[in-house]
Amino acid sequence: MNSSSPYSYSLIRLAAVGLTVFAASSFSVRAEDDIVAKAKAYVQQATARADKWNGPTTGPKAQAAKTIICVSSDSRNGGVKGVADGLAEAAKAIGWNFRVIDGRGEVEGRGQALGQAIALKPQGIVVNGFDAKEQQTLVDQANAQGIALVGWHAGATPGPLEKPKLFVNVTTPAEDTAQAAAYLAIANSDGKAGVVIFTDSAFTIALAKSNAMADVIKQCKTCQLLETRIQSLGSATKDMPQVTASLLQKFGKKWTYSLGINDLYFDGMVPSLTAAGIKPSGQLYNISAGDGSTSAYQRVRSNQYQYATIPEPLNLQGWQLIDELNRAFAGEKPSGFTSPVHIVTHENVEFDGGKNSLFDPDNGYRDQYKKIWGK
Repeated sequence: MNSSSPYSYSLIRLAAVGLTVFAASSFSVRAEDDIVAKAKAYVQQATARADKWNGPTTGPKAQAAKTIICVSSDSRNGGVKGVADGLAEAAKAIGWNFRVIDGRGEVEGRGQALGQAIALKPQGIVVNGFDAKEQQTLVDQANAQGIALVGWHAGATPGPLEKPKLFVNVTTPAEDTAQAAAYLAIANSDGKAGVVIFTDSAFTIALAKSNAMADVIKQCKTCQLLETRIQSLGSATKDMPQVTASLLQKFGKKWTYSLGINDLYFDGMVPSLTAAGIKPSGQLYNISAGDGSTSAYQRVRSNQYQYATIPEPLNLQGWQLIDELNRAFAGEKPSGFTSPVHIVTHENVEFDGGKNSLFDPDNGYRDQYKKIWGK
């Protein structure tokens, strides 16, 4: 999830973590297994190089020229922009017209952008980075006009959405990235993590993530869940220096791991950590369950105040959205593909597009989609 996008979802009630099969691999968790061993096995697979294509290999050939409009929640948001860039790249490859209309980070702006997109009568619209329910009346209007709609982070779960109707929603399940972050803390600390979780109560998907992280940490009897701190993402950069100083005073050396639902929290922590004499690495491990921003990649690469981020493959997801629209135009079903969870740390950051500060799997997805489309 790119939680800085202004969207909200219905709260996900999560299944018992001990019985979940994770998207990062075929790794299966059994309740009777030792939690530290489970965590280490999971992390080993989730940090492996993402160089194998596990997406679709068959599908309809490229449909005749279409016009696609991406309605973005906020083009200043790195995740939203990354998806839009992937959409533009894939649209060019398949031979379609493409443009972006920016919602400017406001509910009213998104409504205006979606209304403008509908008025232009495209064949397809991408709801990029905001809950489709927020603009349900306009989404229903687009469906009534026969416009194919797909979304990125437009609902709580991947796959087709019914109310309002989207042919497919592309997202990594919130609980998957959340559990990955918590397992990383347990594995890296050998089951001794002292954890503060940062979340934003304005977004129910953020609460779903933080609940999932807390559930996993609580399974580790030798770990400590020190606090779940509610902190608005909108004011995180401004507020986090004071929040960080307060938490350091409250917990001191007990605080060894931070789990955030987004990288934004760690953007604002550095001044206070530096002032408090916290070492850049090896003392407080900051882990983000989502986003993979440019600044996060810089911190992870330099091993400076962020241990890991769990990004989504934004450019790949843009290509997937074009492929899903092609399937819709051809009257076929969605592909059913969901990108597996991938953890980026200092040890593997240079792989999978890391040199460009973007998780871009080296699995040949561009060639795979071009082959499907006959391009």
